[in-house]
Amino acid sequence: MEFKDYYKILGVERTATADEIKKAYRKLARTYHPDVNKEPGAEARFKEISEAYEVLSDPQKRAAYDQLGRGWQAGQEFTPPPDWAAGFEFSPGRFSTEEAADFSDFFSSLFGNFSRRAGAGRGRGEDRHAKIVIPLEDAFHGATRTITLRVPDLDAQGRVALREHTLKVRIPKGIREGQLIRLAGQGDPGSGGAPGGDLYLEIHFDPHSLYRVDGHDLSLSLPITPWEAALGATVKAPTPTGIVEVKIPPGSRSGQKLRLKGRGIPSDPPGDLYLMLEVVLPPADTERARQLYRMMAQELAFNPRQNLGV
Repeated sequence: MEFKDYYKILGVERTATADEIKKAYRKLARTYHPDVNKEPGAEARFKEISEAYEVLSDPQKRAAYDQLGRGWQAGQEFTPPPDWAAGFEFSPGRFSTEEAADFSDFFSSLFGNFSRRAGAGRGRGEDRHAKIVIPLEDAFHGATRTITLRVPDLDAQGRVALREHTLKVRIPKGIREGQLIRLAGQGDPGSGGAPGGDLYLEIHFDPHSLYRVDGHDLSLSLPITPWEAALGATVKAPTPTGIVEVKIPPGSRSGQKLRLKGRGIPSDPPGDLYLMLEVVLPPADTERARQLYRMMAQELAFNPRQNLGV
């Protein structure tokens, strides 16, 4: 997937005001609208222009895109960094899910979750959406977190400016990655006395030094010695709730998976913890260690490449 330079597509500077962006869009849209321009490629160009305007005319998307776009150039191979939009508060887009399907994979990978929800614009305030990143441990114990969200808006000169607001959020025990926490009435205010919208917080976990997350399940790479793998052993392994003893079956191999039932994220039923065995060789960094390796080579007569015919 290629990175798209929306400023280049509209032919404006990154410092362009909202009015300058609108003026550039209208000029290009008149030129390439498929009802006017029947040249090959005009419709594709019009969709590209519309996509760029959808992002740059929205202060929230533009601010997030500006942060993401530093250091990238049009056409570069691109993958969105994990949780790239964490901490930004978004309103739904002006486009529906069906309309968003006409936009590029690049757009969908960034803003595909922010399309217009059914029922928007009927007096009730718009909902807002933000990603927040929490420690994995919060899913095991629950927590109350103070979070600061950045809300992009336009200043008096028509340029994007960020304001921050802080709120306390209760993280329930057992929450999973991608789950939404709804804060009723914390979105945009309604008009004419209508109720305000809601704020939805999408939960993501900080990358953990030990565990990888898959739903309510966790996995952990567990190093073991060659003799523990060959002969079997009982070893200690960390879990999010404490150290446990684990039986390693004789004849274990690297990549073999052991399941600790119910040791994953709490839920009903709770997730599991999977231990991925990794056989680690001792370093041959002393003469005695090298002597032992030479003895193994002579006495075991082991050829791991035998099934390759060599």
